[in-house]
Amino acid sequence: MDVRQQTAKADPQNELAARLRLLQELSGLGVRALARDTGLSSSSLSRYLSGQTVPPWPAVIALCRLVKRDPRPLRPLWERSSSPLPAPPKSSRQGRPRPRNDLPRDVSDFTGRQAQLAALLAAVDSHRVVAVDGMAGVGKTCLAMHAAHRLAADYPDAQLYVDLHGFTEGRDPLDPESALRMLLAALDVPSEKVPLEGVEQLAACWRSELARRRVVLVLDNAADADQVRPLLPGAGPSVALITSRNRLLGLDEVPPVSLDVLSPQESAELLARASGEAGGPDGRLAREPESAAEVLRLCGHLPLALRLAAARLRHRPGWTVGILVERMAQGASEFDTAFAMSVRQLDRAQARLFRMLGLLPGAYFDEYLAAALADVPLRSARAMLEDLLDAHLVQQPVAGRYRLHDLVHQHARRAGAEQDPPAERERALGRMLDYYVHAAAAADAAMPFLSPARPASVGRPPAELPQFANKNAAFAWLVTEYENLVGAFETAVAVGADAHVCELPRFLRAYFARRCGTTHLNALFERSLAAAERLGDPLQLAEAHSDLGFARYNAGRTAEADAAYEAARPQLSQAQDMGPEAELAMRRGYLKWDEGYVEEPLELFRLAERLYEKAGCPTGVAHAAAAQAWAMLQLGHRDQAAQRAREVLDFPHADPAWPATLTARITLGVAIAREEPDEAAEHLHQALALAREDGHLHNEAWCLNCLGVALRQMGRYEEALAAHRKAFALLDELFEEHWKIRFLNGYGETCRLAGLPEEALRLHRQALELAPALGYRHEEALAHEGIAIVLVERDPTAAAEHRAAGQAVLQDLNPGA
Repeated sequence: MDVRQQTAKADPQNELAARLRLLQELSGLGVRALARDTGLSSSSLSRYLSGQTVPPWPAVIALCRLVKRDPRPLRPLWERSSSPLPAPPKSSRQGRPRPRNDLPRDVSDFTGRQAQLAALLAAVDSHRVVAVDGMAGVGKTCLAMHAAHRLAADYPDAQLYVDLHGFTEGRDPLDPESALRMLLAALDVPSEKVPLEGVEQLAACWRSELARRRVVLVLDNAADADQVRPLLPGAGPSVALITSRNRLLGLDEVPPVSLDVLSPQESAELLARASGEAGGPDGRLAREPESAAEVLRLCGHLPLALRLAAARLRHRPGWTVGILVERMAQGASEFDTAFAMSVRQLDRAQARLFRMLGLLPGAYFDEYLAAALADVPLRSARAMLEDLLDAHLVQQPVAGRYRLHDLVHQHARRAGAEQDPPAERERALGRMLDYYVHAAAAADAAMPFLSPARPASVGRPPAELPQFANKNAAFAWLVTEYENLVGAFETAVAVGADAHVCELPRFLRAYFARRCGTTHLNALFERSLAAAERLGDPLQLAEAHSDLGFARYNAGRTAEADAAYEAARPQLSQAQDMGPEAELAMRRGYLKWDEGYVEEPLELFRLAERLYEKAGCPTGVAHAAAAQAWAMLQLGHRDQAAQRAREVLDFPHADPAWPATLTARITLGVAIAREEPDEAAEHLHQALALAREDGHLHNEAWCLNCLGVALRQMGRYEEALAAHRKAFALLDELFEEHWKIRFLNGYGETCRLAGLPEEALRLHRQALELAPALGYRHEEALAHEGIAIVLVERDPTAAAEHRAAGQAVLQDLNPGA
């Protein structure tokens, strides 16, 4: 460890200063500009940043707020810096998560490379980042993995591995934005804290997360410096190990470690160890030294080729080394010699599966996909994969998951192109695309969402699909397969499989809702719409417009959402399918409500209910009824809202946290708060517990805010204020202005009734500032009315002006009212 790092770790004051310097880096400001924007003096700020003085806590808060970071994680460090006594431990709602370790297994026969390993570890000590370069198959990943396992104990917070696919045949390199999202998800960074778009913003978030952790990161198979640069750590102790076939000259601050082929002695040692013949002079290699030397030559002294050749020798005890040489000599190159030799030992079905694996869009896969790809029973696919695993043609990093090394993947792809008829390859590709659509549909069906998607209709369903016991298992599968699902979508686009392009994104909506991936979802649905236009099917086109509109709505692009919904309406009338038409009515209702309309959303939700009834979709009916109950409550129809909510709660459903039940419990709790306070509190606390159990922070904040509204109606003002404050603490942590606008006026009214008029005025004015910018006209009118009520006695003229302004907004929204 660097001496400065040891000192900072031992001295909390220096560690606090390092954290504050990271905040300055995130701001992009110099000391004077930073001091000006935070209201601090530049001389004091310089002392804080240098560690000469411990800043007061309000100064830490000011610096955090400037860069939109939660100051609370810094509080224990500030307390240790300010006092010789340690701060008392704070309780947590959940236990500390287990550190993430994605590192592939370290090889047991690691051979040679001692000088390179020492150079790599020295570069990590001095620069914290090192780049390992060399030709394909030379052992870059093996060296990086060996070093990462050596370093793991010193970096206990996480050990992460990412294949950047810089040289993977048949697919583009992993773009930095996707890589950053994967890495942030690996650290369990809440999706609500991850920027929606922009590599620079994502990279800043990533560096900020690494700054407070000790992480070892392996970035494997990089294409170039531009791909890697946003992924590197900034301030803090974390380290990164990069591998690439190219020298990354653009990373001039990163020391390189270049690999050449193994020496003859090291190659011979590796071949002997990997083949199990390192025990003495009686082995086949010792008895046939000339043939053994020829094996080394044919392998080009490349570790990957040597291991593949050794595997064949190990599993063929009747072979001489001369036979191995003869088989290898039939190949075209060092790599193809080793790969082809291994494939030749397979039976016909195994070799066919191996070639078909070359069609996969990603390196990782499971036995279900293999079975669908080869069109064989799952049991047969599992047995064949075990044989491929024994032959070192596939790897198994974890139970149930298999991996193709990129060089093996290339060989399988080339072999398939040479040996299999185009029609057979096309059918296999179609089975692969069918599998991903139907498997994603099965996962989607296990996860509650606002409206149930239609079953997958494209292609032929696979004989066997993964089984999902619950929504958590389904979500875990989507997380694991996300890269492959996107790869399958890209493959479908490339080969013109428009029906698959239309359907697959629909089954990823629940996944993106939890991951807040609105930018990517918009991009997928844009291409789905283009595919639907080529197909010309009215229903496909209508659903594509509707789905794109919903993606636009979730991204805050309300005008574009409205345009997409309007484009879907005539197509749905032509298609005459009640389910999608009901879904569109629900989506239009959400949009109209957020735009500030009052009566129209309720009518749209009622229309959706009638359409769902005609379509025979009871869960859709429940969703529509829950939305009606909430709309009635907002219109002041409390008895009707309560009755409708109770009807929804009577609807049986296996998941108590599904959206309709959650909405109904919240609505009922607020609606009966005055008349039945105990029952209301019970419903709201149940909803809050369900939201927390589900891990959905937005819903948790919504429950807390509504609990505050209900407690205010019960006259329990202090408890109401506490609930509101917890809701806003969550929203501050998530940086969600889009949600905050929905809560500000209610919080303001609670403050006014609790005898806090200045706080109420501040909240209503904040709502008035946000509402027009976000397009929430109804909240804008409520903000004017809230300000008017606070000011009516102290400034009647201003109060009258605000009341008139609010009424003008309402009149503009509902001119016939």
